[in-house]
Amino acid sequence: MKKILRRHWLQGAFIATAITFLASAQAQNYPTKPIRLVVPFTPGGVTDTSGRLIAEQLSKRLGQQVIVDNKPGASGNIGTQQVATAEPDGYTLLLGFDGTLVINPHVFPKTGFDTLKDFAPIGKIGDAVLILVAHPNFAAKTLKDMIALSKSEKGGLSYGTSGTGGTPHIAGELLRQKTGANLVHVPYKGGGQAMTDVLGGNIPLVYTAIAGAIPHVKAGKLLPIAVSSGKRASSLPDVATFIENGLPDFEVNSWVGILAPAKTPRAIITRINTELNAILSDPEVKERLNGMGITASPGTAESFSAELSRDLAKYGPVVKAAGIKAE
Repeated sequence: MKKILRRHWLQGAFIATAITFLASAQAQNYPTKPIRLVVPFTPGGVTDTSGRLIAEQLSKRLGQQVIVDNKPGASGNIGTQQVATAEPDGYTLLLGFDGTLVINPHVFPKTGFDTLKDFAPIGKIGDAVLILVAHPNFAAKTLKDMIALSKSEKGGLSYGTSGTGGTPHIAGELLRQKTGANLVHVPYKGGGQAMTDVLGGNIPLVYTAIAGAIPHVKAGKLLPIAVSSGKRASSLPDVATFIENGLPDFEVNSWVGILAPAKTPRAIITRINTELNAILSDPEVKERLNGMGITASPGTAESFSAELSRDLAKYGPVVKAAGIKAE
């Protein structure tokens, strides 16, 4: 009996060693064919554009083409779920977005994936700063005055965003919960529509990504209230943060990064992370991302993984308290 058990143990150890050896050999030769980068949104948005820039640069550094594959639907859930169930061999990657990975799980009854169990984070590309802006004729010029005005208005103050459950919506709800401001969410089918309405004076406020607001703020067509980043945005250095306006720890960024299916060999994760960080340290790439409103954020796979966990836990209570559900 002992001989049989020992034989089975040796067989199991041999198989495990063989698997480890094969995975190591695969990683050393990686990549040997084109890589698919799934973008779970339609072409043309900031997320898609940043993904195409990184794919272009990775293709040069890895010696194999990185092909962008747009798989939109269900607020990013469809494409994300496809990567979650893909072969963990490094040839199918995900362009991950905070709205899909850390907000959708709280908003949708089913997403088709588990953010922490189904993915191996590779690295964050960068953070997109969010900003609260108002029509220039808005009565309040500061965050403090805006909060006071909202409480004095019987129906509160309306603020537009790109849609229900997006990061700007979560930021607005967090602001309401932390300050008691009487804010009423007005969801649009895109940030462009919300911007058009605040410029036309149809709504007083819009919470949006800073990239779309910069030209209007600089032209005096929009009044900046505050940015949600931890420090002032380099593109609008004169605009104070919510933290500077007296709201400690109020930091809500929209981010984008790259992930692989869970169980992807560690050596492959490390290889892509190394190349990604080199790309993000390139001045030209940083400038191009900055033009999209994204601040390049090179870092380790572990730090990106930790941020995923923190944000997933952070936004759950906000969504629940606001009663946000998928439309």
